[in-house]
Amino acid sequence: MIAYVTVGADDITRAKQFYAAFLPALGYGFEEGPEGLSYALPVAAGQSPVLPDFYVKPTFDGHPASAGNGTMVAFEARSQQEVRDLHAAALAAGGMDEGQPGFRPTYGPRFFVGYLRDPQGNKIALFSSNPDEPGRDG
Repeated sequence: MIAYVTVGADDITRAKQFYAAFLPALGYGFEEGPEGLSYALPVAAGQSPVLPDFYVKPTFDGHPASAGNGTMVAFEARSQQEVRDLHAAALAAGGMDEGQPGFRPTYGPRFFVGYLRDPQGNKIALFSSNPDEPGRDG
């Protein structure tokens, strides 16, 4: 099980603006500390944490942060419309488009996805595969 995902950022202020545009809408709580930004899903009393947490931090070694080629973090939205709305919000908050929201022929008939790059260049996907919505062929 994946416990957490961390991406590096050289400009925490720009990263905060970008991730604040969509992570709270997906239910993530937010904390900021000297070590960076922390996002986690809420945990009811007596329940186990919902994993994974997501962190945005300066690099440990002090060298510039860089995005991994082929590395991507995907966040699940509740609907196709939420994917569209959050993709647009993330672009307005400093993100770069890597693929407008829509169906992709190589994925399942209900996988609706939009791709972005955060201000540091990390690739982010916002997707929905809600079975109550029309699929690619319907």
